[in-house]
Amino acid sequence: MVDLDELFSLQSGVVSRRQALAAGLKPHDIRRLQRRREWATVHPAVYIRHTGPLTWVERAWAAVLAVEPAALTHASAIRAADGPGRSHDDGALIHVAVDRRRRALVAPEGVRIHHLADLSSKVLWNAAPPRVRLEHAVIDVAADGRDDLEAVATLAEAVQARRTTPVRLRAALASRSRIARRSLIDEVLNDLALGACSVLEREYLVRVERAHGLPAAARQVVDSGRGPLYRDVEYRDQAVIVELDGRLFHDNARARDRDLDRDLDAALTDRLTLRIGWGQVFGRPCSTAARIAMVLQKRGWSGECRSCPDCPT
Repeated sequence: MVDLDELFSLQSGVVSRRQALAAGLKPHDIRRLQRRREWATVHPAVYIRHTGPLTWVERAWAAVLAVEPAALTHASAIRAADGPGRSHDDGALIHVAVDRRRRALVAPEGVRIHHLADLSSKVLWNAAPPRVRLEHAVIDVAADGRDDLEAVATLAEAVQARRTTPVRLRAALASRSRIARRSLIDEVLNDLALGACSVLEREYLVRVERAHGLPAAARQVVDSGRGPLYRDVEYRDQAVIVELDGRLFHDNARARDRDLDRDLDAALTDRLTLRIGWGQVFGRPCSTAARIAMVLQKRGWSGECRSCPDCPT
């Protein structure tokens, strides 16, 4: 017989009617617990052992149990994998995945149901709550993003935060027979594997460097001048570093000082540091490429900056 106290402990105080009956309770026992306000109904046939506001984890368990067998997916699976330390919207919809063949389901309030082929092979059933493997969740969020930039941001953030790797994401993508934005996701994962670990880095690679025929740079280069650090982009033959600053402003004066120290350290080794932001990459990629090309040429590059389809004639 199922131990109800163990279930409550494992499931953050949430239990389904099926589980309660399997633990030996009778229907009248459940009604009595509700009348006494010891249990509250979260969704039809899903209960929680208090009457106050629900935490995100309690909401997640209730969503999974409401349509069991099911698992958290999309942004909810990423939230569960991250834990409470990262910034998430805990009031957002809870996303759950069920087997693709289960069609006659009504999503409870605050829950979105996704139908997934071969569900069992994509789920960590021993997680609490069960969740789709992180790589599949990231791929799904990227595929369902509002636009391509949001898809790129989802993939880049997952790799930059070291949640996963391009190799594991590519393996998940290869196992999916139907996925939106497959070509874009595959292309972005190729770029991330080369070291373009943020949206800004990836777009610099595509819009500035590749589009205008600049030499291929090294990326995420380890530099130990002041302890281990990573240079975003380095044109080694020309001793030029490009630091891509995706922040709209510095967190504080100390962060600004650290950046200036990095630039000074590079100068000590006769390397030139160029700081590039959102405006140069997204707003003025063509003029940015032309100016970087001139810097590289002055430092020995024999190539030419070529025009892209967006360059002014």
